[in-house]
Amino acid sequence: MIYIIMGVSGCGKSTLGAFLSEKLGWPLHEGDDFHPPENIEKMARGEPLTDQDRLPWLLKVHEVIERERCSGTDALVVCSALKRLYRQILLHGSRALASPSSRAGDILPPTFPDVFFIFLHGDYDLLHQRMVARRGHYMKADLLRSQFDALEPPTDDENVLPMDIRRSIPDIAMEVERHVTSLKTSPVT
Repeated sequence: MIYIIMGVSGCGKSTLGAFLSEKLGWPLHEGDDFHPPENIEKMARGEPLTDQDRLPWLLKVHEVIERERCSGTDALVVCSALKRLYRQILLHGSRALASPSSRAGDILPPTFPDVFFIFLHGDYDLLHQRMVARRGHYMKADLLRSQFDALEPPTDDENVLPMDIRRSIPDIAMEVERHVTSLKTSPVT
């Protein structure tokens, strides 16, 4: 199983990923590690990324997801995955871009039975406070509005576990762990 922890900056994706990785013993792949230097420099200057900026990054994260899926190992991936198209790229790679209308979601399955999105969501003010308080991250709080503007929350057909960020990390992790356990103990149909 692959769990992709997603949401806007400041929602706690990396913190939850590290916590779950430790608790479950699963490898963690941090999406930020796959950004090209140009993207990091752009965000550090306070400039929002465009779809074109994100495409090579998303394709690299797709390769990681595909490698883990093919190996049959369980893994966690942290990636903002703000738009449905981005989530389709994470799952299907460049095939998600093959549709002339860029609506590959109409052709490709919205997810796979072994891939789940953990959608960390919260209100703008709380997230902005968190971003202003954090230190040492290149993503500036001024960019949060652009992420909210781009956000297309995942729908039920995308195997999503929505989690309110007002809950504690251990509480969210416990719910994810229950989900994993229920899947691993349910009979295969």
